[in-house]
Amino acid sequence: MTADRPLLGIFLMLGFCVLAPMGDALAKLLGGTMPTMQLLLVRFSIQAVILIPLVQATGRPWQLRGRLLRLTALRTLLHIVGIWAMFTALQYLPLADAVAIAFVMPFIMLLLGKYVLGEEVGPRRLGACIVGFIGTLLVIQPSFAEVGLPALLPLVVAVVFALFMLVTRQLAKDTDPIALQAVSGVMASVILAPILLLGHATGIEALTFVAPSGETLWLLLSIGVLGTAAHLLMTWSLRYAPSATLAPMQYLEIPVATAIGWLIFRDLPNGLAALGILITMAAGLYVILREQATARSAATGTSG
Repeated sequence: MTADRPLLGIFLMLGFCVLAPMGDALAKLLGGTMPTMQLLLVRFSIQAVILIPLVQATGRPWQLRGRLLRLTALRTLLHIVGIWAMFTALQYLPLADAVAIAFVMPFIMLLLGKYVLGEEVGPRRLGACIVGFIGTLLVIQPSFAEVGLPALLPLVVAVVFALFMLVTRQLAKDTDPIALQAVSGVMASVILAPILLLGHATGIEALTFVAPSGETLWLLLSIGVLGTAAHLLMTWSLRYAPSATLAPMQYLEIPVATAIGWLIFRDLPNGLAALGILITMAAGLYVILREQATARSAATGTSG
């Protein structure tokens, strides 16, 4: 069993918070020049190419059957839909706004835990969910007024990834996380390649393959490398530090996304969106802190 090394876990999570929005920024750059489905295929294919040799070299078990195979297939489909929704949203929204709206996910997970899994959730955490949703609406409102329904796509990301995390919880105890990512990369590639080929053959514009060259090719490959590396860093961070320690740090992804969005696209949230981002972050951090307090007081039978 790996000993806790909280500082190393925090450092690895910081790496995730930097690499994940960098990958999103590259997707935003390339989204106007090639189909989102092509970006997804490259993203997952590179994940498979990187992780399969790693799995084989380390002797990790990665043959899944029965229930685990079905759950992995469901998890992969959710992963595809979630990344598709984010990459599509980025064509319409500033990077910081899209990332901030997607951070409504902790509230959705809390509500799913209460109403789907029957977990006990106290009034203070439910109140924080309401505040967090209000903050998210403040972020959405200016974008919705400007671009319409695409401004809601990050909410799709949040719902899909909340379900993704619930499925991952069901798999976590019985699968190696790196092997699981390798299998998911293969599954996603097998699903996406025929769709892209069929779309290209039938002349569907949104699925027409665009041959990358020069700088575009390197940016395309970088999306796959950054996405894979980000998820590896997150996975490894959880080996060295408890999730309760790392969860608040994930909110650093929002200011990092804001900085990257300004450096590359000169995009900054307007006043209303910035207020919404601050409210969402504060409510999310409160939920996380209450989760920690509830876990500590579980033995006394109290909750909040």
